[in-house]
Amino acid sequence: MSENNATTSPVSSYNEWDPLEEVIVGVMDGAAVPEWDVAVEATMPARSEKLFRASAGQAWPAEHAAAAVAELDGFARTLTELGVRVVRPDAVDHRRPFATPNWRSPGGLYSAMPRDLLLVVGDTIIEAPMAWRSRYFEIDAYRNLLTDYFRRGARWISAPKPQLTDDIYDAGYDTERPYESGRYLTTEFEPTFDAADFIRCGTDIFAQRSHVTNQLGIDWVARHIGGEYTVHVIDVTDPSPMHIDASFMPLAPGKLLLNPNRVKSVPAMFDSWDIRFAPDPALPRDHELYMSSAWVSMNVIMLDERRVVVEAGEQPLIDMFADWDMEPVPVPFRNVMRFGGCFHCVTADVRRRGTLRSYF
Repeated sequence: MSENNATTSPVSSYNEWDPLEEVIVGVMDGAAVPEWDVAVEATMPARSEKLFRASAGQAWPAEHAAAAVAELDGFARTLTELGVRVVRPDAVDHRRPFATPNWRSPGGLYSAMPRDLLLVVGDTIIEAPMAWRSRYFEIDAYRNLLTDYFRRGARWISAPKPQLTDDIYDAGYDTERPYESGRYLTTEFEPTFDAADFIRCGTDIFAQRSHVTNQLGIDWVARHIGGEYTVHVIDVTDPSPMHIDASFMPLAPGKLLLNPNRVKSVPAMFDSWDIRFAPDPALPRDHELYMSSAWVSMNVIMLDERRVVVEAGEQPLIDMFADWDMEPVPVPFRNVMRFGGCFHCVTADVRRRGTLRSYF
C-alpha cells in the first residue's frame, strides 16, 4: 500500500484534510426503516423504537425523507461548485425483504452513509463487515463505483462477510458504561467493524471499540493495511458507542476537535496540538432525530486544511471555527441529520491531493 501507487490510482486519500478532489456522496432515495433488534436497540434513541417496530422495511416519514433527499442533492451541488468531483451510488430499493441461511430481515436501511461502509486508506478501498443485519447488502449500491475504481488502478478488498448469528451479539451488554466493563454489544465471535469507527491521520489511524466494531475488527484492519500505518484505539466514554466521528475529529495538522462529553483521555502524541471541544449542538429540542444524538452536529468535513463544511444552523460551531482561523462553509443539513449522520458520514473521500506522512 505504498504512496507511490497514488500517482496511478484514482483513489488516494491519507487523512481528513488534504485538498478534496473526488468524493462519494450518498443518496437517501429508497431508504427503509430498519428492524428493531438487539443491535439497533444498543445504539439508537429509545424514542425511535415505536416507529421502527411499526414500520420496519417500509419508507420513512415522507416529508422528512423528501427534505433529506433535497439537502443531500444540494450538498452534492455545493461540492461540485467548489471544484470537487462528486460521484453517487446507484439507486437501490432498500424496502425489500432478504435473508441469509441464518436469519431474515424485512428490509435494509439506505445508501446515505458511505463513510460507514468504505474505509479508504491510501489507494485502497476496504469494505466493512458491518454488525447490523439490515445493512448486510448495503454495499451493493456501490458495486459499480468500486469496480470502476479497481479497473482504473485502485486496490479493493473486503473484510470477511460476517455471519451475524446470535453469537456475535451479547444480549447482556452494558447499557451504561461498556467502555469500563468491556461488555459491548458485539462479541469477539468474528470480525465486525463500521468504517466510520476509524479516522485517518496520515501514518496514524485512530479507532474506537464500539457496539458495532469489535477488537477482532480493529485487528483485521491493522493487519491488512500494512506496516506503514499504526492503528491506535481511543477511549471514548459513550454509553452507546457507534462511529468515532462525532467524538474525535482530527481536522488539520495540529488541530483536534473533541466531544466534551465523550473523550476524557487524549493520547500524549497530541500534546503539541491545539485541542478544542465542540460547543453544545444548536439543534432545536423539538427537532426529531431518528438515529443519533444531536452531537452529530460536529460531524463536519474538511475541504482542505482551512475550509470546513458545517451545518448552517450550528452558529456556535461556525463561530468557533472562524475563531480557529478556519473558513466555515455553511450548508443546510438538519433533515439529513435526522437519519443518523452529517457531512462526514454522507461522504467517502476518494481522492485528496497529498502524500502519506506522519503528523507526530
